Amino acid sequence: MAEKPIYAIGLDAGSSKTRLVVCLLEGCRMRLLGCASVGSEGWQKGKIFDHRAVTGSVLAALSEAEATAGISVESAVVGVGGPTIRGANGRGALDLGYLRAIDQRDINRVVDRSMRVQLPEDRMLLQLFPQDFVVDGHPGHRDPRHMEAARLEINVHLLMTSVQEHNALVGAVNHAHLTVEETIFEGLAACYAGVLPEERREGIAVVDIGAQSTEMVVYYGDSMQLCSSLKISGDHFTRDLAQGLCLSFEDAELVKLEYGGALETSSAENALVDLPTPEDREHRHAQRRFINQILEARAAELFRFVRSELGRVGMEHALSGGAFLTGGGAKLPDLLDVAERELGCQTRFGRPVGIEHWPEYMNDQEWSPVAGLAMYSAKLKAQEQRVAGGWLGTFLK
Repeated sequence: MAEKPIYAIGLDAGSSKTRLVVCLLEGCRMRLLGCASVGSEGWQKGKIFDHRAVTGSVLAALSEAEATAGISVESAVVGVGGPTIRGANGRGALDLGYLRAIDQRDINRVVDRSMRVQLPEDRMLLQLFPQDFVVDGHPGHRDPRHMEAARLEINVHLLMTSVQEHNALVGAVNHAHLTVEETIFEGLAACYAGVLPEERREGIAVVDIGAQSTEMVVYYGDSMQLCSSLKISGDHFTRDLAQGLCLSFEDAELVKLEYGGALETSSAENALVDLPTPEDREHRHAQRRFINQILEARAAELFRFVRSELGRVGMEHALSGGAFLTGGGAKLPDLLDVAERELGCQTRFGRPVGIEHWPEYMNDQEWSPVAGLAMYSAKLKAQEQRVAGGWLGTFLK
């Protein structure tokens, strides 16, 4: 009897685009079967305001992905982000009673104790990231099993989100006849897809710039140091142009996509662009350098926020592996240059790697979050199937 195929599916219900990726897990490899990208409806400032519209977007993406993959999709790992995301460090402690070898049960108990935190109203624990273990007062241990000790402690990073927003997203996906396997922070998913484990060990930051929200994760070694949601997103760039050029939001978005760049000096002083104008008005022009000046100011502010967040965990000068930009907002020309200037480290795009038959047109930073969600789904399925090492051990560590 042939084995039942194992599918790894990721759903990124973003505020601008809803994307779904369907992959087939073959041993220790993932192969792309189908994908979809449709416009999102029902979002405002990174939060759901119309559940039916969000469900409609998910249904449209689901229908398109099923058609290209040739299968029926029943469940997916879903990305969570937005302004309600918060990260905080925590600690758990366990007295073993006497000097003895630490076993897996002790690890489970101390992790469980680190999760026992008093959460504010409307907050839930989304994910927990172990940082290191402290064995009899000695920190820095990654795996203390079989070590002899009388006291075991663990340092963790706790990621929290709004119960209301989380339930609204899960409900909208369920109404599209999809089961939610697990909800994962979108910034972490982007890191999964675009950054290799060996790169994370050197100290890296991933900044996932979406239309209505920007997420950030910071790794040092194998441990998560910070998860955060930033105040500035792609739509802020567009609103700045709309105000500075006296345009509607839609027209400003067109100008940004066609003529915009994040460096004022990247265009000639005498370069002019035609601005969208109503039929009953005279045509207007604007200096391209002025457009870029507006965008550069907002880009610099964004990465100053990133640097401030790095300062919270003492890593403003510790990104030896550099910073990775993902998300649709990262496609603004010259944004890497502004990031390098403000952060003082190497900066590059975090593009999806490691999925077979991934087409060239999707080799783009805006596909990283949904690719990472599919990879996380593969990790869950691999654990269920007791798949160890090999390709998955490299990319999903």
